[in-house]
Amino acid sequence: MASNRADDQEISMLSLHLLQISLVYINTLMIQQVLSEPAWSGRLNAQDLRGITPLLYGHVNPYGSFLLDLHSRLPIDPPRFGPQSVGTQMLLGYDQLTG
Repeated sequence: MASNRADDQEISMLSLHLLQISLVYINTLMIQQVLSEPAWSGRLNAQDLRGITPLLYGHVNPYGSFLLDLHSRLPIDPPRFGPQSVGTQMLLGYDQLTG
């Protein structure tokens, strides 16, 4: 926090809170998209599903520049089935890692 003023600190805290909530929302949508694909149905048991959390942050770059294109959407659409779908690609990578 760059200021000792209570109002400035509150705005900073609320801004970070909004950012965190937005990140969790986007992560939730992405996880739902992948898990809705047929390639993943039946692959995860109850323990696996309990371990999935939208509180992931390893893909976040807190430093550097961020390119924001307001004319395009995030690729979070209804699931695409087939060999080019996100879930299929992840499942292929998972199968290679687990042998």
